[in-house]
Amino acid sequence: MTNKFKSVGIIAKQDDKLAFETVRSLHDFLQSNDIQICIDENAQHCLESTTASCVDVKEMYKNIDLAIVVGGDGTLLSAAQSMVNNDIPIIGINRGRLGFLTNILPENMHQDLKQIFNGEFQEEARTVMTAKHMRGEKQLANCLAINDVVVHARYVVRMIELETRIDDEYLNTVRADGLIVATPTGSTAYALSGGGPIVHPSVATILLVPICPHTLSNRPIAVDENSRIEIVYSNHNELNGIASIDGQMETEVIPGDRIIMQRSSRPLTLIQPNSYSFFKVLRQKLNWSQQP
Repeated sequence: MTNKFKSVGIIAKQDDKLAFETVRSLHDFLQSNDIQICIDENAQHCLESTTASCVDVKEMYKNIDLAIVVGGDGTLLSAAQSMVNNDIPIIGINRGRLGFLTNILPENMHQDLKQIFNGEFQEEARTVMTAKHMRGEKQLANCLAINDVVVHARYVVRMIELETRIDDEYLNTVRADGLIVATPTGSTAYALSGGGPIVHPSVATILLVPICPHTLSNRPIAVDENSRIEIVYSNHNELNGIASIDGQMETEVIPGDRIIMQRSSRPLTLIQPNSYSFFKVLRQKLNWSQQP
């Protein structure tokens, strides 16, 4: 086996029996192929014995050149925070539900990994956004968003007012339950439920999708991926709000706060089998008609 990936990190969905079963099988496969293994602290206990080093996920990038995530898209999105910043590619093994990012099925895992470790794979560079929370001139948070940033009211379903600017030019004021700013990867997540379009990962765009807008003419809009997008939590709002990043992190916003999003210089690198097709994934996950 000719393998460019010499050290692999295993990251698993927390407290999930099916994920742990897959971890055991994955661990044995990697060990039998003389691949150095790191395993996250959450999953170590599912192995009876191992020579793998056990590390915190946030520190794993120091010891690996490939991360394999066993779980759903949420598990991958959480792990991706440290991997993106350190240019570590990721493979997703699906032990979640839909799994648009975790595409490899457990029953195909050994076959697909053999091909990947033999150099037969596709490498996808997925757009990532930086999201900064500003209060005046003070930066309160700075995160990466692989899927989306969602601004909405805190605790209750309540219409809020958000001002949007693109490259410092005023676009509009949205009165809605919230606003989703999504990458092409995130177009199949919350933005899809909000009525946004499905965007191929190779398309260089960012989506702005209002959630239940008060004015029906407020429609989803696609802008250039290099745009600087600024969302102002209007001073007219009576309640504080939340900016949720990939459904993994939250930061509380008050009237006058700004959320500023731009494309990150570092993409999320996904390793896919040569059989991977985005359109095939859509057909399977969304139960579209199959090819005759």
